[in-house]
Amino acid sequence: MRPSELTKMFELEDSYWWFVARRKLILTLVARYLPPTPAERPVILDIGCGTGATLTGLSRFGDAFGVDFSRHALQYCRRRDHCALVRSRGEALPFADASAHLITALDLLEHIPDDAAAVREFARVLRPGGVLLITVPAGPMLWSEHDEALDHLRRYRSRELRRALEGAGLEVERLSPCITFLLLPIALLRFLQRLWPRRRGGPQTALIVPPKGINTLLIKLLALEHRWLLRFNLPAGVSLLAVARKRGPALLSERAAPGVR
Repeated sequence: MRPSELTKMFELEDSYWWFVARRKLILTLVARYLPPTPAERPVILDIGCGTGATLTGLSRFGDAFGVDFSRHALQYCRRRDHCALVRSRGEALPFADASAHLITALDLLEHIPDDAAAVREFARVLRPGGVLLITVPAGPMLWSEHDEALDHLRRYRSRELRRALEGAGLEVERLSPCITFLLLPIALLRFLQRLWPRRRGGPQTALIVPPKGINTLLIKLLALEHRWLLRFNLPAGVSLLAVARKRGPALLSERAAPGVR
């Protein structure tokens, strides 16, 4: 991601409705799906950790390591007092086989040319019984200047994401669209963006900061949506969420060091 977009993320990640709502959902899912490890603290990898706000939340559940290829992103993570940071590409992780209990890859795969190779790498690093949580942008028809500004390579259909996960030998436990109630207004905005003349200086993101009251309302509406999502799949949405597990019994006692190979 471009340094200018990382700066925006760092400034907005603790308050902007999109980041706040997604983080709350992910942490709720971590609490639900994290494999039990009674004899040890679980090892968690946040791959594509960005500026580190989600990494802060994950640290409550175990030994959380932030992984990102961007030096700028890792610098922002250090400003949040994170020390367990690794600079690496998602498709070539410097971690031992079967060394992680849980991996998060949030809005990451769309940046990686060989996304299937990245998912296979996630599967390699996961322990048997370990869990992968993934979010990606949904719907190729929603492609816009926003995607270009964020250096996206694609938006996903459900079957494409499922194919990548199952092709890596992972068992898909949940796969659903999300950010559903905003689908129509965002689709309309993306359509209008195609009609507007391009601004000078290259593509720009659609991070529109609403007034505080509206921002709070959006967070609450997404919280209601996520309560439904925890029980049922949604029909359509701006993003896709997947929970996938590595086949095999969970390893509960032997600690696999997450050290560099």
